[in-house]
Amino acid sequence: MESRGWGGFATGGLVAGAVLWSLATTDVELSRLFSAGPLIGDFLARMFPPDPSVMTEIIKGSAETLRIAILGTLGAVLLSGPLGVFASETMAPPVVYRPVRTALALIRAIPLILVAMLMVGAVGLGPLPGIIAVAIHATGMLAKFYAEAIDGVARGPIAALESAGAGPLARLRYAIWPQMAPVIARDTIFRFELNLRESLILGIVGAGGIAFYIQSYVRSFQYEKAASVTLAVIAMVLAIEAFNVALRRRFS
Repeated sequence: MESRGWGGFATGGLVAGAVLWSLATTDVELSRLFSAGPLIGDFLARMFPPDPSVMTEIIKGSAETLRIAILGTLGAVLLSGPLGVFASETMAPPVVYRPVRTALALIRAIPLILVAMLMVGAVGLGPLPGIIAVAIHATGMLAKFYAEAIDGVARGPIAALESAGAGPLARLRYAIWPQMAPVIARDTIFRFELNLRESLILGIVGAGGIAFYIQSYVRSFQYEKAASVTLAVIAMVLAIEAFNVALRRRFS
């Protein structure tokens, strides 16, 4: 108990030290923050009233963003299925699951926007680099979730099938999958929601999506049109959030 107390104290000290160091070494001037208020107000004033004439672009960009999220999530699911099995301690030996887990960690460490920039350079502009970037980046997280779902199942049914001479695929199909299916559904739905949110910004680097229009309108000082697209993005996020909440309740 005493060692735990000292451990907590040391952790708190490290966190406090990191915060103080950040405050002391960051060039933050509160006066600049206060003086920015009128500028922010002026920027927001230019965005109203929103211009509804860009509805065609909103529909086109929203549909493209949704396609990127759907196809990117589908690609991630197809990749994460086998990778999740290979990253599982239950299904794979250490010589297999350790390198796979390391590779998945490396994938998660690369920011999505960087992956999208690489894909734009490789395959050109449009939704295709966005789909590939989302699929690759989401696989790093989704395969980890799948592996954890496999490792978190009860061992009794697995041991019973092993004693009966069942192979890995039979154990996965009849002992592991029935237990992990609700977890897989929950994690996949969560990742789709995250993919949609991330797809909203891919247009900034030319990887398709509705953010391309926001960037174009802001750069050309058409703030009323940018406001319309921004409101559409907010509405899309809220709708997807409500949809995913309903799905999570269905599978919980």
